[in-house]
Amino acid sequence: MRLLMRMLLVFMTLMPFTAQAAGKWVGTAAPLIKLPDQDNKLRSLADYKGRWVALYFYPKDETPGCTEEAKQFRDRWPQLQKAGIDVIGVSIDSVASHKAFANLLKLPFPLLSDEKRELARSMGVLRGFGPVAFASRETFLIDPQGTIVYHYPSVNTSRHAQEVLDDVIRLKKVP
Repeated sequence: MRLLMRMLLVFMTLMPFTAQAAGKWVGTAAPLIKLPDQDNKLRSLADYKGRWVALYFYPKDETPGCTEEAKQFRDRWPQLQKAGIDVIGVSIDSVASHKAFANLLKLPFPLLSDEKRELARSMGVLRGFGPVAFASRETFLIDPQGTIVYHYPSVNTSRHAQEVLDDVIRLKKVP
């Protein structure tokens, strides 16, 4: 019971820091990333200029939550494309792992391999202890000018794709 209370206290202490860190990206330019996708093709956010981008980080290929999130984006792909939204998944898994995951789920969008953990670290989503590392499940919504307009520091995998779609539709209506 003491351990649980200590963990809760640590979590509550870190909550303000997490909220503050979450907001620091909004209004800044998206990083000029260049990472290989599941087909080993180098991708850059500059390739998506003029379109909305949901840049979503996830912990690990073929795990339950990551599979659910990828399926949700896949299943809403036609609506996302109609709204002018591209989706880019990022984890620290290898290109080969991404290839198998994308093929298994028939994903129509790229999965970027951040094996060197540079993008995850620079965006503040790298988590873990010692040799165990992963990208936390967070999304950055980027507008057609390349500016981060929203940061989702916490994601519900079964609703997130629809949430992104709804937010872009709402943001497009704002003058």
